[in-house]
Amino acid sequence: MPEDYKDTLNLPRTTFPMKANLTRREPEFLRFWEEKGIYRKLQEQNREKPAFILHDGPPYANGHIHMGHALNKVLKDIIIKYKGMKGFYSPYVPGWDCHGLPIELQVDKKLGKKKHETPITEKRRLCREYAERFVNIQREEFKRLGVFGDWERPYLTMTYGYEATIAREFIRFIRNGSVYKGKKPVHWCPSCVTALAEAEVEYDEKVSPSVYVRFRVSEEEAEKLEGSIPELKGHTLYFIIWTTTPWTLPANLALAVHPDVQYAVIEKDGEFFIVASELQESLMEKIGLDGKRVSLIRGDALEGLKAKHPFIERQSPVITGEFVTTTEGTGIVHIAPGHGEDDYLAGLRYGLEIYAPVDDYGRFTTDDGGLRGEFVFKANETIIDILKERKALMGRAEITHSYPHCWRCKKPVIFRATEQWFISVDHNNLRQACLEEIERVRWIPDWGKERIRGMVERRPDWCVSRQRAWGVPITALNCTNCGDFVKDDLFFERVIRLFSERGSDAWFDATVEELLPEGYRCPSCGSETFKKDTDILDVWFDSGVSHAAVLETDERLKWPAEMYLEGSDQHRGWFQSSLLASVGTRKRAPYNIVLTHGFVVDGKGKKMSKSIGNVISPDDIIKKNGAEVLRIWVSAEDYRNDVRLS
Repeated sequence: MPEDYKDTLNLPRTTFPMKANLTRREPEFLRFWEEKGIYRKLQEQNREKPAFILHDGPPYANGHIHMGHALNKVLKDIIIKYKGMKGFYSPYVPGWDCHGLPIELQVDKKLGKKKHETPITEKRRLCREYAERFVNIQREEFKRLGVFGDWERPYLTMTYGYEATIAREFIRFIRNGSVYKGKKPVHWCPSCVTALAEAEVEYDEKVSPSVYVRFRVSEEEAEKLEGSIPELKGHTLYFIIWTTTPWTLPANLALAVHPDVQYAVIEKDGEFFIVASELQESLMEKIGLDGKRVSLIRGDALEGLKAKHPFIERQSPVITGEFVTTTEGTGIVHIAPGHGEDDYLAGLRYGLEIYAPVDDYGRFTTDDGGLRGEFVFKANETIIDILKERKALMGRAEITHSYPHCWRCKKPVIFRATEQWFISVDHNNLRQACLEEIERVRWIPDWGKERIRGMVERRPDWCVSRQRAWGVPITALNCTNCGDFVKDDLFFERVIRLFSERGSDAWFDATVEELLPEGYRCPSCGSETFKKDTDILDVWFDSGVSHAAVLETDERLKWPAEMYLEGSDQHRGWFQSSLLASVGTRKRAPYNIVLTHGFVVDGKGKKMSKSIGNVISPDDIIKKNGAEVLRIWVSAEDYRNDVRLS
């Protein structure tokens, strides 16, 4: 029998386990650290030392955490612990975004057919309960990642104090004259039935019909050009437009040309057509416009002519616009002021109606073309058939292009004019002030500065209203006679006090008489009758004022924060809404440093998606390998780019 030499060896003995057994032992470590109050002791140790405040961007209190959450929270934890060990007071106060569409849609799903008859106060109660549930679920999931923080005292955007701050900050914008209500085209989701902010729109590929349509110029109108183009006499003249949204043609009210562009008058088979001269060659290939050029005419010389709508009994005047390009199409743009930003601005300049014959669900409200009740995207083919029948269609194709989609339901959105509340980004020089602050802030990686700068330079006014139930109401009382809204300081103070004591639900219970001073009359018209607004605020406004609700009011923190750290999508989201909200009321950014990380993608660089089946959850990794392995992976990756995981 072979001798067992193990007993003959004199080796040191240790109680230290030879295997990590992280899946079993990590929960023991976490319990030990919590029982000993390690996080609290670290903060007490450095309380009087210089502060490094990393302000947490609040995730939605909806669903379990994903790998993007894990990457974000571990990066924050590494920085905060490092700063603490370097002698800084570096507390971590986690937060949650508790209002908004993702939560309301989940509640609607549970309510089923009852969702339309459920009172708004009851629906809001259910939304609050849902958010509370997922705050608790996500809190435990974040703690399991080994993230230190004041988990028992987080900030929630639905607490009474926070909701009162949201109302207070909105009132600040009202007081400085930045808030207005107007009918403007905004991104609208027919599926979610609400307006969307720029930050709530994602761009994805969409196949759309691309059509070339001719608008006939009446003989009387064509005669105005006969002096300079005698060949037109006795012949029919057309303008040709190009669009990828045929469904907007029922709302067409004008045709736009560039004032400085040369337009060709082309004769083919006894008919005459006007297009940009530099596009004539490409149109020969695309729609067979191979006729003879008989004349050139500048765009500004065409202004004021009228062309007949191809299937509606009205005229479309020719207007000019610097936004018209000659990179594609025909150099002539069909103008629907209710369905496009450039169209809207052009419509204002020329006094056109801001016309959008489409309801909240994306269905036509006009009888023109027999379209009433038809969904806009489905109506594309109907309208193309009408154009064929009227012999107005000169060509069609399919085009794959980048198109705005709803961030929540992932369906294509439409541009639609509705009555909305806006914060002006040019009043009080807000846009320029933000651009100056962008220069002062340090951006990591440095390309982030140019990215957010370009976004702020181009962005429209901030649409802050939503037609939903779960959110902080827009605290406006509208005069039923003239439509103006109350700007009375006593009313504002009552609203803020009411929200502080009872939360924003109180808006739906309080009467107008409770909110207004006795005997109050509309300063504009003298009326005594007012109605509460029913819209809620954009949730990006909620999180955008966290600098005021949290940094300024929480004794653990200070304003401004040293760092904001989130994914690169937040240049158009939280970074930007926070910048606008802070600069608009305090003249400076709420942060000194902004650090961004990429997205977590699969091993092939593809976005993780349940439908593709390539999703890896933090829980899968933790159960198999432990959280420390996940943390080591985060620390070893180049966070500045998208991070692959397989």
